[in-house]
Order: sequence, then C-alpha cells, then structure tokens
Amino acid sequence: MFNILTLNKIAACGTDLFDRSRYNVTDTETSPDGIMVRSANMLEDEFAPSLKAIARAGAGVNNIPVDRCSEEGICVFNTPGANANAVKELVIAGLLLTSRKIPAAIDWAKTLKGKGDEVSKLVEKGKAAFAGPEIMGKTLGIVGLGAIGVKVANTALSLGMNVVGYDPFLSVNAALGLKPNVKVVKSLNDLFSCSDYITLHLPYNKDTKDTVNAEALEKMRDGVRILNFARGELVNTDDILSALGSGKCAAYITDFPNDALIGVEGVVAIPHLGASTPESEDNCAVMAAQELINYLEHGTIRNSVNLPDCELAKTADCLVCVIHKNVPTIINQITGAISADGGNIENIASKSKKDWAYTMLDVTGAVTPADIEKIDGVSGVRVL
Repeated sequence: MFNILTLNKIAACGTDLFDRSRYNVTDTETSPDGIMVRSANMLEDEFAPSLKAIARAGAGVNNIPVDRCSEEGICVFNTPGANANAVKELVIAGLLLTSRKIPAAIDWAKTLKGKGDEVSKLVEKGKAAFAGPEIMGKTLGIVGLGAIGVKVANTALSLGMNVVGYDPFLSVNAALGLKPNVKVVKSLNDLFSCSDYITLHLPYNKDTKDTVNAEALEKMRDGVRILNFARGELVNTDDILSALGSGKCAAYITDFPNDALIGVEGVVAIPHLGASTPESEDNCAVMAAQELINYLEHGTIRNSVNLPDCELAKTADCLVCVIHKNVPTIINQITGAISADGGNIENIASKSKKDWAYTMLDVTGAVTPADIEKIDGVSGVRVL
C-alpha cells in the first residue's frame, strides 16, 4: 500500500486515478510515499524517511526545496504544459488590457454612478483619456519559448501581430510547434530593440532574476508594454516604476502584484490568475497523479525537475532504482554491489541531469538495498 499526502485541495479527477486497493490518499498522512501539492510552502518542511516523490500540480517549484530533495533521494515532479492554455489566454487578454487602458476606463466609468441622464454625455467627453493602440501589426517579443510561449506566439500571429522569440534552450518539440512566421532571434538585445510588447515566459532563478531592469529597459523601444505572467522576480520593481514614470514603458501588466505596484498608473496588477481555471487545475492534477503512479509502481521518471527522464521495463526478478550524484565510478560501485550479492544484471538504463543521475537495473536474483545505500554519493535506493 502506498500512502499519498495532499497538501492542497487537488482536483478529484487526479486523486481518483489512484487505485484505492493500492493507495491511501489523505491530507493527514504522516509517513507518505508521495506528496501532491499546489501552492503550499514546503521550503521549511522536514520530510519523512518514507517519502519518495513530490508532484507539484503546476509548473513552478519555488515552494519546494528541490536541492534538499535531491540530497534526500526524493524525486520532484512538475506538470509542464498542463496549464499552458489557461496562461496563454490571460496573456492575450493582457495585450488588450494594456493597449486600450481597459481597467482604468472601467474604474472611471464606475465613478459616473448616480449622474443620471448625464452619463452618456460624460462618457463621450471622457473616453479620449483611455484611447490606445490596436495590437494588429505590432511586434510581440516572447522571452521563453516553452509550452506557454509557443502557444502565445502562434495565437499572436493569428491576431495579426509580428512575433519574435528568444530562448537559448529551445527544444526540438517547441521549435516544431512554432508557426513558420515566428522569428527566433539570437539575443535578448535583438528582441528588446524591435518589440512593441514584451512578454516573459521563463523560469525564475539566479540567472533570470531582474531580466527586465534599468539596463534592459534602455534597450527597448519608447512606450514599450511589458507583460509578466511568469514570476514577479523577473522584473525589477524599482526600475519598472521608474520607466513608467518617465514614459519609457507605457504599461506593465503582471500576475504577481506587490505593494509597490498596486495603484500605480500604468500598472495592471492581477492576483495570480494564470492557472486559475477548472480545466487547468484538472489537467495539472491528472498529470501529477500519473507521474506519481508511474514512479512509485514502475520507477519511471517523466517531467522531474531534479532528475532525468528515465524508464526501464522489469523483465527479471526485481528492478533496482538508484538516485545518485553524477560523478565517476558510482555506477561501477552499484553494479559491483549487486554482483557481490549474487545478482545478475539483465538490463540497465542510466541518465543524468546536471549534478544528479538516475540508474535503473533489471536484476535476476537477490539485491540488498543497504549495500547500495552505503555507497558515497547515493541518496536513494528502491527495489521494485
């Protein structure tokens, strides 16, 4: 029996995938094999020795201590692409909201309440303050061409925009998904200099922090409009406020408000609604559950943020799954420990991802996990 702990309300279409004859799913489990989480902060949590995997029902994993999980032999999954359409739709709305000053216009219209027969005349007199450009024929720069960025690019083309994109890690699948008219540029500077609108779709880390800062803004067109539906830290708050004040930036829309941004003219602050659709929540829950099931039952890894994709069919007596540092000699030590116990390795699959690796061995005969666990650099061993 596997125990699954849910730290947030997870859509039933996801949790219903767990066979209750094999899984116990609850929000009170103290010794879980797997955890399903959405936004709960796990950064300071202590994990039970039983924990083997965490599945984040969403793309970002800033609420999970990923590095510590690797050290403790815990596989961390996310659900890339599951909420891509929901975010894409909000980004397209953001293009229109920032162009036509729609939020400010709606707020102004509310002030006319009680004016009676004067409302129509006041509307005609005041509407000029909220005029704004059409997006057709304008250039949209997309920083990050992952699942969301590709959808935004293709939809923007359909709306008559010119689209340029930048992604130093553009995958083959993403490239194949782009419509032919999307122009991929070689540098951020190339994108900054030609874009009327810039939308950010990249992960937040030490290298991407403050991607939009004073220096970057100087390279952009006057009156640029910036959309941030990825992570708040990608845009330097002080610098964007300064650019709004000078007119360098015409509008900034973000799904990640902070106190300094709220109420500022030119800022549209949305309360993190990117993935807040029932369809998105369902997609994320289903993908997260499937990832946990495949890993717990078969050792298969897909969409892990700390370990590589890897799978191997079990054809012999047992499948040995080892999480270990990506350093020389460890695989030899693992196979040596299995051989010393009298096991015969029928098949092996081993993949690496930066500092960590995952090795699966299909073994005939007995295996003693403790002999593998004591190898320096090994953080997790399972025998299925």
